Amino acid sequence: MKIASIGLSLLLLAGLFSCNKEDFNYAEGTVGRSKVVNFPLISIKGTKILAIQQGNAYTDPGATATINGATVTYRTSTTITSSTAPGIYPITYTATNSDGFSATDFRIVVVVSNTIWNNADANANDFSGVYLRAATGVTSTWTKLAPGTYAVENPGGASVGAGFSVIVQNASGTSIRMPVQSSPFFGATISGSSETYSPGPPAQVTWVFNDPPAYGTSVRIFVKQ
Repeated sequence: MKIASIGLSLLLLAGLFSCNKEDFNYAEGTVGRSKVVNFPLISIKGTKILAIQQGNAYTDPGATATINGATVTYRTSTTITSSTAPGIYPITYTATNSDGFSATDFRIVVVVSNTIWNNADANANDFSGVYLRAATGVTSTWTKLAPGTYAVENPGGASVGAGFSVIVQNASGTSIRMPVQSSPFFGATISGSSETYSPGPPAQVTWVFNDPPAYGTSVRIFVKQ
């Protein structure tokens, strides 16, 4: 009786495994009753932030967009031309699959006015470098993109802002200004106020970083290292 029971159990198990094997023969693009969704991926080509002179033609470096390894088309939110007015323009690149799922990346293009681009001070000055905010022990890095135009990483001098950049301009002399700008980094419209640049040595930057309510209204002081 025990042998017969064992034999019957083995037959039942064999039948069960046989049925399960057939369950893996799914229709293409499905797993059981569920549809396989391939999500899009997108990444810009070239630099995250770039600057061009007002009136110049702009050739976008583009982006790479794929779905399941295959290249797909993408769309952009903004078109820059030779007639685009001076300003700071975030461009969003979006790829979407057939199910409506999207992936995005972005670039910031600064169209620099001819007034700034041709200013002797803006050309001669180079405020690039690392600046320390002693109040937090956190640094902010300035990179010159074009005459009088800088990408300033971590303008708030806070640990949460590392890697996030804004645009700051030097129109003449040592005056600086953080214009109102829509920032994909901070996900908000930000600006500066009470901005000053003292060449030192050491050089010192002060401003209020306006990104309410995250950064408050205190004056932030940075000293070049």
